[in-house]
Amino acid sequence: MTSPTIPLSPMRVYRLPAMAVFGATDIGTVRRSNEDNFMIDEALGVAMLADGMGGHDAGEVASAGVLTALRDYLALHAPGLPVANLQACLDADPDATWSDPAAGAVRLLHAAVNHANASLYTQNCARNREDGGGMGTTLTGFWHSAHDAPLVVFHVGDSRFYRLRAGVLEQLTRDQTLYQQAIEAGMLDQLPARNLLLQAVGPSAAITAEVRSHPVTPGDVLMLCSDGLHGSVPHADIEAALALAAGTNLDQVCARLIEMAKVYGSRDNITVVVALCGPG
Repeated sequence: MTSPTIPLSPMRVYRLPAMAVFGATDIGTVRRSNEDNFMIDEALGVAMLADGMGGHDAGEVASAGVLTALRDYLALHAPGLPVANLQACLDADPDATWSDPAAGAVRLLHAAVNHANASLYTQNCARNREDGGGMGTTLTGFWHSAHDAPLVVFHVGDSRFYRLRAGVLEQLTRDQTLYQQAIEAGMLDQLPARNLLLQAVGPSAAITAEVRSHPVTPGDVLMLCSDGLHGSVPHADIEAALALAAGTNLDQVCARLIEMAKVYGSRDNITVVVALCGPG
């Protein structure tokens, strides 16, 4: 087995606006390299992970490159984005009708994901590996730039974003896979493999990211994970592990989730980022 990939962000506790965050990645028990990676940036308030596509060239290069490209795009363009505080607007004019206060952040994240995709696609074209044959990666993360800013989640592929609230775990992203599409179409048998992606970052010139804002409250536990975790560990077991999250044990919660994936027989790399929301 080769050496595990060094994560872009060291495995330590990070302080984002109104939350503490910890991330960890593990090569798992089968793979010879770790094509997953994650990045947590305190200055920007962003946490994200990417799972390089298995069976394609240099998945570890794809995951690290896409995370870096998106972070750099946000660092360049986010300072010009006004932070919309919906409550302050309503206090100033209670009779006004307001659009989604996250609209500007949503537009910027769409642009950032498209930029990251173009960067990786250009590399694939330079190697004559365009049109689905080159490097690719999933991409899932959240951006919380300030205490009074919305939490905006961005998503391509089949990594996931979850929220545990009042003891109930919800998956708030939709797997962009042929399997999920078939389930939603009502198919009951002859289902496709679970890991066949409808889209990923890098292989094609254009993608459509899922970008949505989600409310968070103190006590919420947020989790990003690759399919090395959610593809093996039952929902109820993930829920129980996240229910143990506290301000001082996020590293232990991540380690527990990774160990559970191994016990349940995960054959993939395993990456998890857990955040505990506190008061603003």
